[in-house]
Amino acid sequence: MRYVSLLVKPSSSLCNMRCRYCFYADESEHRETKSMGIMTDETMERLIGAAFAACDDGGALSFSFQGGEPTVAGLPFFERFVRLVRERNTRSLPVSWAIQTNGLALNGEWAAFFKKERFLVGVSIDGDRALHDRMRPDAGGAGTFERVAGNFRLLRDAGVDVNILCVVNGETAERPREVYRALRSLKTDFIQFIPCLDPLETERGAMPWSLTPEKYGRFLKETFDEWYNDWASGRYVSVRQFDDYVHNLMGMPPSSCAASGQCGTYLVAEADGSLYPCDFYALDEWKLGMAEDGLDRLMDGRLMRAFRHRAERKPKECARCRYFPVCRGGCPRDWVRHGDQPHNYYCAPLKAFFDHAAERLMRIARAELTHMGRF
Repeated sequence: MRYVSLLVKPSSSLCNMRCRYCFYADESEHRETKSMGIMTDETMERLIGAAFAACDDGGALSFSFQGGEPTVAGLPFFERFVRLVRERNTRSLPVSWAIQTNGLALNGEWAAFFKKERFLVGVSIDGDRALHDRMRPDAGGAGTFERVAGNFRLLRDAGVDVNILCVVNGETAERPREVYRALRSLKTDFIQFIPCLDPLETERGAMPWSLTPEKYGRFLKETFDEWYNDWASGRYVSVRQFDDYVHNLMGMPPSSCAASGQCGTYLVAEADGSLYPCDFYALDEWKLGMAEDGLDRLMDGRLMRAFRHRAERKPKECARCRYFPVCRGGCPRDWVRHGDQPHNYYCAPLKAFFDHAAERLMRIARAELTHMGRF
């Protein structure tokens, strides 16, 4: 394998917060074992060894950490992990590091570690204080915005490469401009908006916080207008979804699997060393095997091939959609199935969004290509 990408869950589904819409809390409830606990040093060693064994000479490795809440594993865990990777990297292969955290447990020691080891840190913040505190309380039910926003500033001021992830839920989507401006006010250069997921095996749109197609369409349009105005006035803030659409128009690879239209490009490693094809499908039925089974063998195995094939069977409407080269069908976790036929739950609002934004997306793509000397 030229490129080994692992999303590691060092503390499984354990978390120090109780976000109302947490998809992984729901996902873990649908497994025989809800939580695999904290990753042991023995499992860490097997996982790292398997990663280097699978990576070809001239290749590269990426380790990302997520949860649950990964910082529950403690800073010493990450120090040991990085140290062991360095010891095992006898071929001097490039290694990149990232972590997605709720930000609650961070402090100066964490900031110094992230800075020293060049971690890309994503902090989850849901807009302003009122929206965030309503959806993202701590384990005792108290609001977390002030603590999380303070820790984001701590990382930013320490020179850590940090960005914001915002989950777009039903309430967030009703205030798109306020949410965008609140996040921008934290002086971030990068924002990632991801649509909220309904629980597995439930009707879409049935939860109090559900993101309906109508609400999502409005959110995309109004957020894009704010983002485009910033770009036009020279105050550019990277919004990953919009950036990906521009990159697709430029003929460049997008940063997300959803915008690429491909699944199965990385592996999820649970705390016990079990491996899965996607964070949204860390379920018993999609367990590929264990780290010691060999990452390259699992990536080419029957179950991973079935997972990729499932995602390749796009909704029928994609075949005749003029926006498919930009959208690529979206994430299969947003597909609802009628029999064996998938349909993107957000197809209608995405089409409406592209009707609204296509000309300006093209304008940005042309400007970027001109800047690169390719247009």
